[in-house]
Amino acid sequence: MSKSRLEAFSDGVLAIIITIMVLELHVPHGHDLGALRPIAPVLLTYLLSFVYVGIYWNNHHHLLHATRRVRGSVLWANLHLLFWLSLLPFATGWMGESGFAADPTALYGSVLMLSGIAYWILVRTIIAGEGEGSLVQKAIGKDRKGVISVVLYAVAIPCCFFAHWIANCIYILVALIWLVPDRRIERLISSE
Repeated sequence: MSKSRLEAFSDGVLAIIITIMVLELHVPHGHDLGALRPIAPVLLTYLLSFVYVGIYWNNHHHLLHATRRVRGSVLWANLHLLFWLSLLPFATGWMGESGFAADPTALYGSVLMLSGIAYWILVRTIIAGEGEGSLVQKAIGKDRKGVISVVLYAVAIPCCFFAHWIANCIYILVALIWLVPDRRIERLISSE
């Protein structure tokens, strides 16, 4: 099966997610920079979520570039990932509007963690279809960054209930870990 439809659909969904998030930003009332102060939490959560969607888009692009075959199980695993990512605008808006209250911040972390798990499932599904010697397997390896990310989210979520700033720092830390581009797939593809 061709992967071009999967790529196009996924790109479209991710573009819609970003569009929904930006439409949730409301113009402040006032004529100076001080008018941004009340909506600062919303702007900050939007920025963080935009970075996360960008990271997923970038990694998803590289992953599919290295993928040779798309089977039905890959389509379902991809939809599973897109489902969790599609909840990001809701979690982003609630966390920002609440000023980083415990429950919304924990929900945000849960969506991030479940998105990370879904991405791991997508990778494993692709590898299962292509075999252990596949380009994806060689490039991803043990996926330490992915495992560390999920563990960090699992640590951050309970932190929301006693020190939300720790949870938010962990969310930022994971984004920073992934912000550094992963060149493994590019190197393997160019060496073939």
